[in-house]
Amino acid sequence: MSWWKKSEYTRTVVAILVTLLVIWEAAVRLFSVRGFILPAPTAIFADIIASPQFYGEQSLYTIYVTLVGFILALAGGVLFAVAIVSSKFLERILYTLLVALNSVPKVALAPLFVIWLGTGNAPKVAIAGLIAAFPIVIDTTLGLRGVDPEMLNLARSAKASRRHIMMKIRFPNALPSIFAGAKVGMSFALIGAIVGEFVAGERGLGYVILTSQSTFNTPRAFGAILVLGLIGTVMFFMVDLSERLLLPWHVSQRAGNSN
Repeated sequence: MSWWKKSEYTRTVVAILVTLLVIWEAAVRLFSVRGFILPAPTAIFADIIASPQFYGEQSLYTIYVTLVGFILALAGGVLFAVAIVSSKFLERILYTLLVALNSVPKVALAPLFVIWLGTGNAPKVAIAGLIAAFPIVIDTTLGLRGVDPEMLNLARSAKASRRHIMMKIRFPNALPSIFAGAKVGMSFALIGAIVGEFVAGERGLGYVILTSQSTFNTPRAFGAILVLGLIGTVMFFMVDLSERLLLPWHVSQRAGNSN
């Protein structure tokens, strides 16, 4: 029954997307909209089909920057959250610093990263990681703090060390929250990669969009946006699949499997 409902949901989503594309195509042809203003879906797909290697190479570069930035954000975000929960002094410093950094538009910081790190991969990875880190830190901190106080008191009464409490109680309890932050962080990392490619890109889908704008090659810009949407969706569900495989015991997974 669960498989049938998921299959039915998938067919519904596909049907809606196809319907929207048909309406888009019909509207462009009916109102004779110029291609450099709004290309028809057939023109966009034709450009992708005509240059599969080009789109593939640019996509792989953007995926690489996104994944490296996300991995750094995940590792750093979890460490930041552990430090925040472990020390009131560090909480005041790190939490304030994190909120202040998140309040600054990352587009404004991007040129500084280019000055500091050059025009290679490093500034793009740094921007992707910086944008992705905030939701990971916040959700991980909430998860680490959201432990039943009675469980903590029981562990302390059994002479458990702070390290054992963190690794055996707090961290397992925070795993669902870590994955929740990772899902948002993955999407933010992709946005950060595109921002980096806008500012100092020589390749990647963000660079394709920027150069297509300057040459009024709107079908190519839309093609890059479409590929970005597919990449972001796949990456999100990769994190979701990892959560399902690693946390089958969590109530959200059990509730989903029971439908």
